[in-house]
Amino acid sequence: MTKRLAPVALGLAAALALTACSSGSSNASSTAPAGSSATGATVDAATATSLADFGSLPNLVSAAKKEGALNVIALPRDWADYGEIIDAFKAKYPGITVNEASPDASSAEEIDAAKTNKGLDTAPDVFDLGLTVALQSTDHFTPYKVAGWQDIAPSLKEQSGLFTGDYGGYMSIGYDSSKYPAPAQLSDLLKPAYKGAVALNGDPTQAGAAFAAVGLAALQSGGSLDNFQPGIDFFSKLQKAGNLLKIDVTTATVADGETPVVFDWDYLNAAHAANNPAWKVVVLPGDGYAAYYNQAINKDAPHPAAARLWEEFLYSDQAQNLWLKGGARPVRAAAMQKAGTLNESLWSKLPPAPSTTLVPSADQSTKAGDLLGKEWAAAIS
Repeated sequence: MTKRLAPVALGLAAALALTACSSGSSNASSTAPAGSSATGATVDAATATSLADFGSLPNLVSAAKKEGALNVIALPRDWADYGEIIDAFKAKYPGITVNEASPDASSAEEIDAAKTNKGLDTAPDVFDLGLTVALQSTDHFTPYKVAGWQDIAPSLKEQSGLFTGDYGGYMSIGYDSSKYPAPAQLSDLLKPAYKGAVALNGDPTQAGAAFAAVGLAALQSGGSLDNFQPGIDFFSKLQKAGNLLKIDVTTATVADGETPVVFDWDYLNAAHAANNPAWKVVVLPGDGYAAYYNQAINKDAPHPAAARLWEEFLYSDQAQNLWLKGGARPVRAAAMQKAGTLNESLWSKLPPAPSTTLVPSADQSTKAGDLLGKEWAAAIS
């Protein structure tokens, strides 16, 4: 599965540091499928910036059903319960065919697909992205604010609505406890016991989870969110020790033992226990690294109304509780708890947060991404 400076606690109402970036504008064609507003006026779905532009949710549903399809990309069905979320959308809105492309693609590959398929019916309508790629790709997004916009902390959304945090978690280490000891600290992974065993979920220059793994290594190796170099140096040492395994992590690679020790988000690592009862997850003591994944709409979406309906669904109580079922922390959790709509049983089962959690700002993410682009390949060669 590849996806995607002040300390803050990732508790129920925590606001992770997702600083707003510069806004952009939509240049979608005016010939895009249209809906009708409450007044009966024609609505160009491609320029709608909120549900109010359609007048009501039923009007948006009607416009989306006229389009008849939704193109999603890079959504593994075993990633934070995405399979159940997609199926729930299909059940709620029959008549809208959900086309699932390249489920194991990285965040960067989502943007590449939008470029390659621009103007075609096969282009992705929506994106699910790590912060670094989202910040680099705002010219591909169009602003849209979901009905639950006010429930989302300002630090977790780009202020014009270009992209919005949706679900998050902590960087962790998963391992097959029947074959490997529990790592008590990061440096343990350099020991001979982990020879040829430690894998990343993707390439950190492209995938958010791998980027965060380097960030965690930096924090745990004397670096900081302003200095990812110690994290890069750690993985260089891991490579030289013969412990770094250059295989992208998937459910299959964990199930068959190809990737027995894995850096990944806690909710993704926890899911592997379903296929391997000996699989355990460690969130290292000390500074922890957390992040949210972000939703955005392709400004050239071939199905602009369906794209907006998908966003409304993802931020609904139903889908937010499904993120929670998948072990991730939904962005509207605090508001839902206050309203009594959060599944408290599922919330109580989440692993405890690290004592200190750090999350990069937009500027820190951009600078770290630039550094990785220059240094990563040579460091692990």
